[in-house]
Amino acid sequence: MTYVIAEPCIGVKDRACVDVCPVDCIYEGEDMLYIHPEECIDCGACEPECPVTAIFPEEDVPEEWTSYIEKNKVVFEGDNPPGPPQPQRGG
Repeated sequence: MTYVIAEPCIGVKDRACVDVCPVDCIYEGEDMLYIHPEECIDCGACEPECPVTAIFPEEDVPEEWTSYIEKNKVVFEGDNPPGPPQPQRGG
């Protein structure tokens, strides 16, 4: 099992989940954050920190967002994979 970030993260990219991840497996894409499925240790620390309820254990992803399970895997296989999260601006 791994954790998956789904649609509610698009355009939000709140980084509270990044701050609590003990293995730094959350990466920033152009429009959302992604959890690297091979780096995630299934600790669950990120899930309660998400203010938009976008993080789910893989087997609990709501049916309408199950495509994000695959999206979180294949995004790391492309020519332009997500990188380390950038500091949030403003404050």
